[in-house]
Amino acid sequence: MMDVSVYAGNQLGAYNFGPEHPFGPARLDAFLARFRETGLDRRCHLAEPAMAQRAEIERFHTAAYIDRVQRASVTGTGYLDQGDTPAFVGVYEAAARVVGTVLAAVADLVSGKTRRAFVPIAGLHHARRDAAAGFCVFNDCGVAIETLHRVHGISRVAYVDIDAHHGDGVFYAYEDDPELTLVDLHEDGRFLYPGSGTVEETGQGAAKGTKLNIPMPPGADDRLFFMVWDQVESFVDKARPEFILLQCGADSIAGDPITHLAYSAAAHRHAAIRLSILAERHCEGRLLALGGGGYNLYNLADAWCSVVGALLESGLTGPSGARAVRHTGTN
Repeated sequence: MMDVSVYAGNQLGAYNFGPEHPFGPARLDAFLARFRETGLDRRCHLAEPAMAQRAEIERFHTAAYIDRVQRASVTGTGYLDQGDTPAFVGVYEAAARVVGTVLAAVADLVSGKTRRAFVPIAGLHHARRDAAAGFCVFNDCGVAIETLHRVHGISRVAYVDIDAHHGDGVFYAYEDDPELTLVDLHEDGRFLYPGSGTVEETGQGAAKGTKLNIPMPPGADDRLFFMVWDQVESFVDKARPEFILLQCGADSIAGDPITHLAYSAAAHRHAAIRLSILAERHCEGRLLALGGGGYNLYNLADAWCSVVGALLESGLTGPSGARAVRHTGTN
């Protein structure tokens, strides 16, 4: 069994909206260049992308919406939402490959083939069941959660999101699901898209109290991140999840062109290490990190490589978080 698998073949980079769009074609290349420069590629199992079948995407999305994406994929014209997410020729296949790659990582984790995994072009957390939103065509997070529940028989799933934007597509799809523990640490919606994720939103009905939103003020830095992290960790620990998803968007790093938070990659590293420890305690190590947003290429490479390094380092800790005798540094 490999400790850490990274799913980052070049085909995954086909999910982009052109060089003039924030979610452009250089994002995957920036990560892979740093990934190789730091030698992380020699310490991980490298896995190729996979294509999702339509029936798999339908676990989360409506048939009518998938039909619409397929039509737009042929013409390559217009927008799939109100102006953030343009269609392009092949958009269906590109988005289906993101979903399929995430599902391949889920299957490898559940089977024990790997212990922790990272997919850089993934974590498309704004897409709704029946619509695109915020650069997100298909919600791979939602498809992964449905697949864990329905296919793999895993009921208690924890979803932790540290992207600058509130993961509204996941939150509202599972607002009334008591089996999904959700923590979303994001820039306050009064200042940033999508404008949701208040502290009062804690779940509905039987799921009330299973969701935790932590809006952060513009300019929030590592000091504030670390201050609130204990609350995140204790919330997840109490839920005793069987599988953990981490959406580790790099747009919360200082200097992103479309957000206003000011973390360093140390925040992402800390989140990955601490959630890995919880995964060892509750989930047989099963932690899947998804790249999410990030539109400053240096930040993106720095944060995502810090996450991968943390996943590797966390293999040297036991379920209690105690450091093993053997040690190798992270990037």
